[in-house]
Amino acid sequence: MPQPVETGLLPVPPGKSGCPINLTVELLGDRWSLVVLRDVMFGGHRHFRELLAHSIEGIASNILSARLSKLVAAGLLTRHDDPSHRQKIEYRLTEASIQLVPLMTQLGDWGSRWLPTVPELSIRARLLARGGPEMGERFMDELRATHLEGRPRRTDGVLAELTLAYERAVAEGAASGTGTSAPEGAAPGSAVPEG
Repeated sequence: MPQPVETGLLPVPPGKSGCPINLTVELLGDRWSLVVLRDVMFGGHRHFRELLAHSIEGIASNILSARLSKLVAAGLLTRHDDPSHRQKIEYRLTEASIQLVPLMTQLGDWGSRWLPTVPELSIRARLLARGGPEMGERFMDELRATHLEGRPRRTDGVLAELTLAYERAVAEGAASGTGTSAPEGAAPGSAVPEG
């Protein structure tokens, strides 16, 4: 079922000040919220078990559950019944979380330049940053189609291009013996810090 694109304020407490940076840090500044959003956004993981199994940082199930609840309550994720299984819940991005793509891109690009990251976990953020606002907008449009309108993920879009670059970097790392041991299907490519 398609979701309306909403542009109103998120349902969050008023915070310690009215400063937009402070309020954003209060909402997203814990160790796991951005990582969970990264895994939904870049990894395409929409179910609890997928998020848990493919977490390259090894998030605990109780922490994942708490973060998903927090992100749903804050209006950054929505919960939907999964038609493939009556006890499965699917998590989808909202317009507010999709609009975090430029922030995630910049965080990942900054981290890949200034922190000791590995190539396969930095490639997506670097490519998005190099692609500029136009590529970011195309990626956000893909996310809107998938998460807000319920369309299938494109096989020829920005995410497919980023995933292919990640897979090549993993193969190159494996061939040279310098790769990481990220689980298959992990939400790779962003150097977003853990917290």
